[in-house]
Amino acid sequence: MYILITPAKNEELFLPKVADSVINQTIKPLVWVIVDDGSTDGTPDIIKNLKCQYHWIKSIRLPPHPWDITFHYSYVCKNGFDYVVQLCEKNSIKYNFIGLLDADTVLEKTFAEKLLLEFYKNKHLGIASGDTTYIQEGEICWNNIINNEPDKRLPSGSGRFWRKECFFETDGYLVEPAPDSISSVKAILKSWDIRRFGHIRAIQLRQASSGRGLWNGFWINGKIAYYLNKHPLLVLLGSFFYLTQNPYYIGFAYFCGYIQEWFKGSEKINDPEIRDYYWNKKLYEWIHNFS
Repeated sequence: MYILITPAKNEELFLPKVADSVINQTIKPLVWVIVDDGSTDGTPDIIKNLKCQYHWIKSIRLPPHPWDITFHYSYVCKNGFDYVVQLCEKNSIKYNFIGLLDADTVLEKTFAEKLLLEFYKNKHLGIASGDTTYIQEGEICWNNIINNEPDKRLPSGSGRFWRKECFFETDGYLVEPAPDSISSVKAILKSWDIRRFGHIRAIQLRQASSGRGLWNGFWINGKIAYYLNKHPLLVLLGSFFYLTQNPYYIGFAYFCGYIQEWFKGSEKINDPEIRDYYWNKKLYEWIHNFS
């Protein structure tokens, strides 16, 4: 019914918990591909043991590749998607949905079952995810940075499923900064519905954008906002919004990342539809959702 990929690098702490949540799903994936991005800890051994126990768990290990702060994640995921699609074609495995799960996200037992039900209820639903909480100092906290976003439609990056037709109609998973956002925009422009469902839960074992520190994470998000051609007013609104969150400094980080790229005159995405959406349509949507 669905296939799943997970990018992983040095995730020996989290991957066993994530694997348990996938293995214990009420509806399991037909194939789960874990993409080992050159791990140097115990991650390869964990993957090897999983593959020995479950025939539907596969893996690939990527060769050394120049690390890029904005493009690398999408490069790793793209390799995983290409591999699992080719594997299914080669072995005549029929699937209807494609999922992406980060190696730090634990799913509730009925996550896939509930999400697939939403797809069956709405034939126009192209991309969907559950909602996420995160762990902070051993306690589960709502990720307000995500859940207070003015556009509640936007699916999370991890725990995201695509309808197969939507995935390929929107050019699959592109090697770009913010590939999930780009995929969502392309789906909207092709008249697909996208949703994030609050009653379907996942726990992110790291807070979003915190892998290299929240300041760096939101500074990078500001750089990506420039790359996507977000209107300056949209960036200002976003910065003020983040200033209301905890920790407040993420608003400054986001704005600084954008301004740095603006002064440098950096390159923007080479996709006129995406540039137009973030310069015009997204600004209108943001203001409308806040009004």
